[in-house]
Amino acid sequence: MAQMLYLPPRAARDRKVLKLAVALVLVLSLTGHVDAQGVAPAQGAALDNDAVATGEGSVVKETHGAWQVSCRTPPGAKEEKCALVQSVTAEDRPNVGLTVVFYKAIGEDKKLLRVVVPLGVLLPTGLGLKIDGQDVGNAPFLKCGRRGCIAEVVLQDEVIEKMKTGTNAMFIIFDTPEAGIGIPISLQGFGAALAGLK
Repeated sequence: MAQMLYLPPRAARDRKVLKLAVALVLVLSLTGHVDAQGVAPAQGAALDNDAVATGEGSVVKETHGAWQVSCRTPPGAKEEKCALVQSVTAEDRPNVGLTVVFYKAIGEDKKLLRVVVPLGVLLPTGLGLKIDGQDVGNAPFLKCGRRGCIAEVVLQDEVIEKMKTGTNAMFIIFDTPEAGIGIPISLQGFGAALAGLK
């Protein structure tokens, strides 16, 4: 179920401070700085479905807990590529949901987390992530298309370990500067699914 996060009404001066802080986070994210929690923007990562194992022609090969292992052979590739996928919808807001895709970059030693959220989200605030109540970081939105807006980050090993041992993750999107929507996903089965990921 979605959890609403409300910021109390603020004076004009406090709003300016908040906007400056959001702008600073966005600038740091776009310049490639890694935050203290080990999440960095996926600069240069391909943002089309050819880069991952989702989209047209993908097949669910296995299910581990809440995660599906989705595979397909990208155009021009010799072998199939797989990704871990989970889609959720807020129980009390059926028009608000997200799809989480975890995959390994082709030809690189990078592990990427892509999250697709509905159109209409507030872009400057980015996408927040908590694992078992602990703040992990914030990711900028990189682009929006017909299917929604995409945030994608390179995950460091310590964040992946938290996902393997954690119970749930909370992705936070904003539709206004004052109100955030927390959408929980289950981390059950993530470690087992990751063990066999190609």
